[in-house]
Amino acid sequence: MDRQTVGVIGLGLMGASLCRALTAAGHRVLGLDADEHVQRYALLTGTVEGELTEENVSECAFLFLALYPGAAVETLRRLAPRLSRRTIVCDLCGVKRAVCPPCFQLAEEYGFTFIGGHPMAGRQFSGIKYAQDTLYRGATMILVPKEKEDLFQLSRLRDLLKDAGFGPVTVTTAEKHDEMIAFTSQLAHVVSNAYIKSPTAREHRSFSAGSYRDLTRVAKLNETMWTELFLDNADALGRELNWLIEALGEYRDALKNGDAETLKRLLKEGRERKEEIDTEWKA
Repeated sequence: MDRQTVGVIGLGLMGASLCRALTAAGHRVLGLDADEHVQRYALLTGTVEGELTEENVSECAFLFLALYPGAAVETLRRLAPRLSRRTIVCDLCGVKRAVCPPCFQLAEEYGFTFIGGHPMAGRQFSGIKYAQDTLYRGATMILVPKEKEDLFQLSRLRDLLKDAGFGPVTVTTAEKHDEMIAFTSQLAHVVSNAYIKSPTAREHRSFSAGSYRDLTRVAKLNETMWTELFLDNADALGRELNWLIEALGEYRDALKNGDAETLKRLLKEGRERKEEIDTEWKA
């Protein structure tokens, strides 16, 4: 892809990693962060080539919003009148129903293109100092275009994402995205965060191995961001939690009743479901 001018607003882990990947690919990257220390660090380390401003945002062929959902919508609302009609705007938020509808409306009103985005990548650490130009290498990018979006615009964005290292691109709706993310991501964060609160956790040293590390990896989260994401997707996440609580109750009751037959059946069902899903993915 030819050298493009790309704007990125929000220079935390996700935004700064995107900046570094696109800079390494030869693109002109302009960045903006509300924290002046982060902004200065991004410039000094070459994470971005220059500062993104209201005056030069019209030069951007692409604009990425690496912000919390509410801030992403409000930022686009403020900048919309200044964007070029050729600009493609893409957010990196973890929910889509709270972001895509208002941003689609702004795009229609001002003539630019908005495509919702959610990179399937990350680390348990946050902040620009943990950013990596390889964070997105081979990662899936979920895209949520408006209905009947111009395929040329979708292709333009895909080409740029390829330059950043992304692998497969999944195109879906905001509703389907939020339904699936409630299970694959949000539920896992809730479970991990709740699991570590056991009183036994303080005494686990020398008694833990891979299972403990795997289950607690995402317990160390950004509570401000995840609170907003959970509330924006409360219905879908609530359904998943209800199902899990009900399922856990079956295991608890089998243990309480000394019911080996039921417990063995529950464990067998879980094992077979995992094997079935793994087989489907390999096919």
